[in-house]
Amino acid sequence: MTSRLSVDRIARAASAIDPVFAGTPQFVSDALSARLGARVLCKVETVNPIRSFKGRGTDFFCASLPRGAHVVCASAGNFGQGMAYAARRRDVAVTVFAAERASPLKVERMRALGATVHLGGADLDEAKARARAWAAARGLPFVEDGREVAISEGAGTIGVELAAWPEPIAALFVPVGNGALLAGVATWMRAHSPHTRIVAVSAAGAPAMALSWRAEGPTCTDDVHTIADGIAVRVPIPEAVADLQPLVDDFVLVPDDAIRRAIRWLYEDTGLLVEPAGAVGIAAIAAWTDRSPDRLVATPLCGGNLTDEQVRTWIWEATA
Repeated sequence: MTSRLSVDRIARAASAIDPVFAGTPQFVSDALSARLGARVLCKVETVNPIRSFKGRGTDFFCASLPRGAHVVCASAGNFGQGMAYAARRRDVAVTVFAAERASPLKVERMRALGATVHLGGADLDEAKARARAWAAARGLPFVEDGREVAISEGAGTIGVELAAWPEPIAALFVPVGNGALLAGVATWMRAHSPHTRIVAVSAAGAPAMALSWRAEGPTCTDDVHTIADGIAVRVPIPEAVADLQPLVDDFVLVPDDAIRRAIRWLYEDTGLLVEPAGAVGIAAIAAWTDRSPDRLVATPLCGGNLTDEQVRTWIWEATA
């Protein structure tokens, strides 16, 4: 099967995306490595204007939009921030639909970046259905994270940077929501670091993408129950499922308790505030039976948008 994603376009994205999102820190944390029993290479995607990796893909995508365009999307919050940030410097209007229970912090930041935000629906997929209908009624393009190839290729620039690490990476643990991050990163790693084992990670309370990968086709779930709102997918995108099929070696699910521990460990061992969707890779490494002190494993810490309440509950009170 021919891939929708292009290694050449990922390389082009690496030199084209807004520098504020590129060349992010990556380092082996001694403390985290000692805790987890493997050498852990952290790829930090939280130190930028939107505190997540999403700006890589949205910037590459929005570069092709004409000035004065108006696009519609749905988001749990980080993708919407990425769209708003990339669009505002190109005079592009963005309307975002988010679930009623979306993080108030993320909603506030989307609006602060210039997006018009509509709240409605019980979860991201219901918000997405509303967004698609609203866009169709107005003749506007609906932009879907995971379906748009350029967004995945922009996210793939993380793989370009990881593959440049001077030591071989035994396994790469990548968070999976709609699949754009994994599709882009794994496409590059397959071409430039073929020995690296690609492990997809989702929340146990949102297993739709894992079920879809195992079934080799989209498999929906009735609901989602996880603190990892950024990867809480109930209705997989067929194109994204197909993208991942030949790229992934294993798919693991981590429970919320393990995600909370990972958030706390990241703070204690690296000083980083990482949201649940960004910490699932650490939770998966902790449960990986093939780890050893001399093996290098990596994971992108792909988001850091935590509310004060989340910081207090998951970090301060948990360490008291």
